[in-house]
Amino acid sequence: MNAQKRLEIFTRLRNENPEPRTELAWSTPFELLIAVLLSAQATDVGVNKATAKLYPVANTPESILVLGVEGLKEYIKTIGLFNTKAENVIKTCRMLIERHGGEVPQTREALEALPGVGRKTANVVLNTAFGQPTMAVDTHIFRVSNRTRIAPGKNVLEVEHKLMRHVPKEFLVDAHHWLILHGRYTCVARKPRCGSCIIEDLCEYKDKVDL
Repeated sequence: MNAQKRLEIFTRLRNENPEPRTELAWSTPFELLIAVLLSAQATDVGVNKATAKLYPVANTPESILVLGVEGLKEYIKTIGLFNTKAENVIKTCRMLIERHGGEVPQTREALEALPGVGRKTANVVLNTAFGQPTMAVDTHIFRVSNRTRIAPGKNVLEVEHKLMRHVPKEFLVDAHHWLILHGRYTCVARKPRCGSCIIEDLCEYKDKVDL
């Protein structure tokens, strides 16, 4: 795919949704960090239901530590892998207090040092909470990047590096959200909704489906 096509693709995505947002509910960087930690192998809807009950009770490292692992589990037990996630959240809260004064760090290295935080989670927090131009490649972004040929790659890291290189700079901060939403609602896994896609004529997917 050439640079002109990519420019037009992201121009259209921006025109349709000028201020894209994550579908996770959050109001502070800490709330976002915990929501993203909980979202692994879970839906945003499911995470939002749990945090809607948790955050009014505990939405700081200190207040979640007071709940303890067992207390936290009561709020997140509807989410997959909740036992492991509860352990990681408590350890993360403790580390935030001990190393960062209770604040969420704004570097990848410091974020990835937190229990349960990998590259993708760190990228989401850096991008969504702090406006840094990062690219958190999840299953949706991986699929859209390969299917459209915007940034084809054999693994998530390769796709991430290609997107960072090829997405025009003016779109980098929001590109992560546009691609996720496009993959979630239009360029879906089994039967992509090509007929209702605003970038269908620019997409290089060979097996387009008219629905």
